[in-house]
Order: sequence, then C-alpha cells, then structure tokens
Amino acid sequence: MGIWNFIQGQILGMKWLNELIGRGLSGLGLDLGTRLGGSVQFFLYDVVKITVLLCSLIFVISFIQSYFPPERSKKILGRFHGIGANIVSALLGTVTPFCSCSSIPLFMGFTGAGLPLGVTFSFLISSPMVDLGSLVLLMSIFGVRVAVIYVAVGLVIAVVGGTLIERLHMEPYVEDFIRNAGSVDLESPALTLADRLTYARDQVAATFQKVFPYILLGVGIGAVIHNWIPGPWIESVLGSRNPLGVVLATLVGVPMYADIFGTIPVAEALLFKGAQLGTILAFMMAVTTLSLPSMIMLRKAVKPRLLGLFVGICTVGIILVGYLFNWFQFLLI
Repeated sequence: MGIWNFIQGQILGMKWLNELIGRGLSGLGLDLGTRLGGSVQFFLYDVVKITVLLCSLIFVISFIQSYFPPERSKKILGRFHGIGANIVSALLGTVTPFCSCSSIPLFMGFTGAGLPLGVTFSFLISSPMVDLGSLVLLMSIFGVRVAVIYVAVGLVIAVVGGTLIERLHMEPYVEDFIRNAGSVDLESPALTLADRLTYARDQVAATFQKVFPYILLGVGIGAVIHNWIPGPWIESVLGSRNPLGVVLATLVGVPMYADIFGTIPVAEALLFKGAQLGTILAFMMAVTTLSLPSMIMLRKAVKPRLLGLFVGICTVGIILVGYLFNWFQFLLI
C-alpha cells in the first residue's frame, strides 16, 4: 500500500511538483495563502502535470494503437459475433482517440465496412469515455479503485448500449451514404519499430496541439473553482444536499466540448470543494461522450431517431453511474 501511495501521489499526482512550484512562487514574493497566489499555483501545477501525463500517455497509447489500424481492427471485430463482438469492440475503444469527435470518423468507417451497427456503437461509446488515458489520470486524483470501477462501468454502458441498438434493428436510421459505402479491404503496411515510434511521436505532437487549449481552459476553470467559489455553494449545488446534482451535472456537461484532459482539473477542484464523486464523474462522462459538437458530427452519419436513442442510452447510463458512485462514495474515497 505504501508503494502504491507513492506511485499515486508522487509519480501520477506529482505532489513534489506542486511543492516545487509553491517554493518557487514564494521565493518570488507571491503569498500562496491568498486567492490569487493559490490560483497561480493551482494553474501552473495542473498545466505542467497534465501536460507531462498527456504526452507520456499519448506516446504509449499511440504506440499500442499502431498495432490496431482501422483495417486490422475491422478484421478483429469481424471474427466475433453477438455480445462477444460488443465486448471486444468496447475494449478496442480504449486504445483509440481521446475524444468523441476523433472517434466518429472511425465509427463511420466501421459501419460503412459492414460491421454490425450495435458493435460499432459499442466502440463509439467506449472510445471517448473510457480510454486508457482516463484510467491513468483518474488514478492520479481519485485512486485506483475509483479509476478501475469508472472504466468498468463505462465498458458496461458501451456493451449494453450497443447491444440494445442492435436488438432494436436501427440499421435503417443510418444515413444512406454510410450504408452504401461498401467494404474496402486495405492491407495494413508492415511497420518497423522505428516507424511505430515515429508514429507515436507524431501523434503526441498532433494531439497536444489540438487539446492544449482545452487543458488551459479546464485548468483555468478549476483554479477559479478551487480558490474563488465558496465550498458551501458547491456543496449546495453538487453535494449530497441536492438529490438532482447528478442530473444537473450531466445536463451542464452536454453542451461543452473537451476531452478527459480538460475535465480532470475541473473534477479535481469540484471534489476539493465538496461535490460528490458520482456527480463529478457524471459531468466528466457527459462532456467526453455527449458534447454538442460531437452530436452535430454524428448527425451527419445517422438519422434523428438513432441519434436520439444513442443520446438517451448514454444519458440514462451516465446518470445511473453517477448515483451509483454517490451511494458508494464512502467505500471508495
């Protein structure tokens, strides 16, 4: 337990970095006990910490992903049937892009290639919600139990949602240009180790450039919440005193657009101020899975009835997960 606490606190959580930044700011004459000083320390610490974790995670996950290009992923999924295919599809989503807008083109390609619709929706749900990056980042803040259970329930939502869509035979509600795209089999090029390392490096650069503005925005919001918004106010809105906090957090998260890296600092600040764990996780799931820009993109591929079913399944699942974590928070933190 002592070793794991060290890993969580000093390696993933980088508490040493927070102390180092604090000493540096104090040396410059900034009073960390003031709201401004605390906000500056929170901002610098979280930006650096998340950036380091972001680049490290993207490199490792992209290296793994280089073994699963779309053509190979399609072949793997094609070997499974029934709920087993949904499970494999959901698991495959954990090593793919970090936000739903990046996952939708892959979903469209899988669907156009003839994979069952429920299987492709299991992938679409799991990809932004429970990627490997979310597992490591959640460990750094909430601990291993919360992170593992979060990923597990996210996979359950993906499998159940995809299975339900499959059982309801929603294929007619996929746009014609997707259904008529036909299956195109392309041979995946054989990559050397150097090619895979280069691919991972390029993915780090491309992804960092895309998500860094959202990191700055998320950390900025987190700094304001952490140092300027009174804890009792947060508790009254998102704490145990408001039984509708989970629903509110889910609805607030939907119009936003960010990925797991942008929502982590907001979640960290909300937890510090007394918001309930399940309410925070519901907010994170809604932002990463149901953001308005993602739904606009998805609407180009599916018709309103299928889009509404997808949103309904994810919303109900997220709310249930939120209340589940709230009920058992005392066992997890």
